[in-house]
Amino acid sequence: MLLALGSCGPARDQFAPICPVPGFLKQLSRLVRYRGASQDVRDLLINAQISGITGRCEPGDTNRTVVTYVQVVVDAARGPAMQGDAIGLPVFVAVAEGDAIADKVLLSVPVEFQHNVDTARAVSREIRMELPVTPQKTAAAYNVVAGFQLTPDEVAGWRRANQR
Repeated sequence: MLLALGSCGPARDQFAPICPVPGFLKQLSRLVRYRGASQDVRDLLINAQISGITGRCEPGDTNRTVVTYVQVVVDAARGPAMQGDAIGLPVFVAVAEGDAIADKVLLSVPVEFQHNVDTARAVSREIRMELPVTPQKTAAAYNVVAGFQLTPDEVAGWRRANQR
């Protein structure tokens, strides 16, 4: 009986891997989108903010990889110009090593509003990213970041608003 129980565990002795540091870019954590070029509140489509990033990691297929799974949490308020009860918000999840982007995934996070309710929370689908590791470099050497993928006009507007 002891022999049978001894064969019930993992195939190899292994600790959970060290995970990368998750976060979101403050500058890209808010999306305020208008209908057309107007900045009038009557033309506001959506005001959204990334409120969290969650994840987990596990050993990869080899001892040279760690797989991380990430989800982005978005809180949104619909504006008076939004038509319908749903909108897709452009979000990216990236793996950075220092200042270099090692991998980036673009996705649309669907936000659905209940009838006569102007706020909603949405959680993205799970994003899988594989990270190369060595005995000298663990997954903690990477940062997993998320943000809204802004249009060139939105980037220019953000820069104008934040000039000092």
